[in-house]
Formats: sequence, C-alpha cells, structure tokens
Amino acid sequence: MESARSKVLVVDDEQANLILLNTILRGSHEILLASSGLEALSILGSELPDIILLDVMMPEMSGFDLCRILKGDERYGEIPVIFITSLSGGESELQGLQLGAVDYICKPFNIAHVRLRLRNQLELKLRNEQLKEQRAALEARTFELESAIKRIKHLEGLIPICMYCKKIRNDRQLWQNLEEYICEHTDASFTHGMCPDCLDRCMAGLQAMFEGGDSQGSGHIPA
Repeated sequence: MESARSKVLVVDDEQANLILLNTILRGSHEILLASSGLEALSILGSELPDIILLDVMMPEMSGFDLCRILKGDERYGEIPVIFITSLSGGESELQGLQLGAVDYICKPFNIAHVRLRLRNQLELKLRNEQLKEQRAALEARTFELESAIKRIKHLEGLIPICMYCKKIRNDRQLWQNLEEYICEHTDASFTHGMCPDCLDRCMAGLQAMFEGGDSQGSGHIPA
C-alpha cells in the first residue's frame, strides 16, 4: 500500500487549482506547490516528491516541456507524472503519455477520480520499488553463491600431493605446505590440536625415552 504521507508536488499556474488540490489532498499527503515549471525545478533541487501533478498550459515553460526535462534527468526520471489539464483530445493525451506521463486527467476534474488515480499510481510506484529491492537482493545473493562456487572449484579435481611429506603441488608447479594451500584457495583458517592417535604415539615415545634413560642409569632424556 501507499505511504501514509506520500509527498505530492502540484504544479499549476492557476492559484485556484493549487488551493483546490492542496485542500483535497493534504489530509493524506504532504503537498508541495509550484506555480510554474521553473519554480517546480527549484523545489526539486531540495525535495524529491513521490509523484507530480502537472498542468500543461503554463507560461514560460509548459507542462510538456517540464516533463521532457524531468524524464531526461536521472534524478527525477523515475518520479511518476500525472497531467491535469484543460486540454482535451486524444492528440494532447497521446503527447503527454509519449513524454513518459503515467496518466492524463482533463479539467474540470472529478475529485474522487483524482484521489483514486493518485492512489493507484503511488501503489504501483511502491510495488516497483519493492521489486527493485528484491531484485537487487537476489543479484547480491547470486553473486555470493557464484563466488562460493568459484572458491569450491579451486579444490575440485585431482590435487597432486606428496605421499611422504604431504606437500601439495600448486598451479605454479611449486610444492606447498598443505595448510598454506588450503588457506590460499579457501576462506578456511586453522586451529591446532592433537588427535587421539597422535597423542598416544607421542606419549608412547616419551615413555620409551624415559624408560631408556632409566635403564642406562643416566636419568636424562636423550637428545
């Protein structure tokens, strides 16, 4: 659903229209008012509305001219524009839609129609933004998975390993310590301990050294 306080920029050179639209919309939206295209551009320099209601027939810069500027600027190109104008006829409506407007409302307008069309476009904009966020999250996740797969592939296939010292021959044909090789090709790190078998062998070796020392009467561990 649309935001409870969506920001709406209304651009119209007729003061009566600005007052009317401000009155019927301000209860559920934050309203920005501009009486000309130049004033609208000035407001856009510091405020980014969620949608723009734009008159066509204005002095100095028409609504069509302003829409053309907005759609050519990456900062404002995604803001939906609805034309509200006294110009009727398929040709004017077609021109507005070709410039990138999402809707076209003829004056005198029905207040309920304006509210409904505004709500529909704000909901559509919100859904599109949510889809973009989901797509960006999916792309990021896909990149992570692809990176993980690449790391895994480093350790696939046959790995030449010395049967005596257990060193591994790397891609540069150099013999490398097993730990160094794994650290270089994965994100793994090592903690060092002793397995039960090695611990038993170590203890047996120490015991044999002590026993050998006692049998010689020296009491010293041989070097």
